[in-house]
Amino acid sequence: MPAAALLLFAALSLLAGPVLAHAGHEHPPTLATAWTPSPWLLLPLAAWTLLYAAGLRRLWGRAGIGAGVGTKGVATAAAGVLVLLLSTTWPLDAYGEWSLAAHIAQHMLLLAFVPPMLLAGQPLVVAAHALPARMAGRLHRALGAATSRAATALTAASVAHGAVLWTWHLPVATTAALESDPVHWAMHGSFLAAGLWLWAAMWRRIRDPHVGAGAGVVAMVAVMMQMGFLGALLTFAARPLYPVHAERAPQLGLDVMADQQLAGVLMWVPSCIPYLAGAMWLLWHGFARLQRKLR
Repeated sequence: MPAAALLLFAALSLLAGPVLAHAGHEHPPTLATAWTPSPWLLLPLAAWTLLYAAGLRRLWGRAGIGAGVGTKGVATAAAGVLVLLLSTTWPLDAYGEWSLAAHIAQHMLLLAFVPPMLLAGQPLVVAAHALPARMAGRLHRALGAATSRAATALTAASVAHGAVLWTWHLPVATTAALESDPVHWAMHGSFLAAGLWLWAAMWRRIRDPHVGAGAGVVAMVAVMMQMGFLGALLTFAARPLYPVHAERAPQLGLDVMADQQLAGVLMWVPSCIPYLAGAMWLLWHGFARLQRKLR
């Protein structure tokens, strides 16, 4: 039943997408009008949530609450879904058309915060319990090796993360994303996918005591350096770097340079917190394992 529901939601999304997809705001939004619902996100997300809930109910019904995935992990994943909706449906997606700071905040949530929160709930493991055993086995054989290789490819994940970060923050790419719905959602999807890939590799190193911490710490530091450098460019630039936001920000009542500087600070400081936390977690576990070996 969950698989059939997933197919139904996907079909409805394809049919309704051209009609309901995010089309932009002609005038500066308010909190009451800053809604950008799209079936390209909402319908697959609803289907996945139902699948996850069914799998969690079956898993905990058989093995007890907290088995397989803890209550904290499920709560963190639920919070991740909420943050995903806030960044793509209301209000940041609408305000991001007019404010560079809102635009950057949306990107950082999709790239740095949503992925580790979703992965904390072990979505693939839980969702597999909602499927018939034979189907779950086939999917595991088909996707298990690929997902395992992706989770071990930390270097490739880091490169993809940096490429997505820099490419979509080129002024020409930002303008293209604000003028085209397909490009707009391709941008969102690439941020989320790059974040999921990097954080899947990080979660493997956090959860597996036999995997060394050094490579993960280096990857996190490299990511933070790139975000810090790009954030510094935005913060200390002597002129507006994004013509589309330089034109639109005053219509929202914002000073263009102040908006750009806030965007840089958001990328520079709070967006690095998840990566810093991941690096510190790896170091703590690495030193703990080293201390046990010395004893």
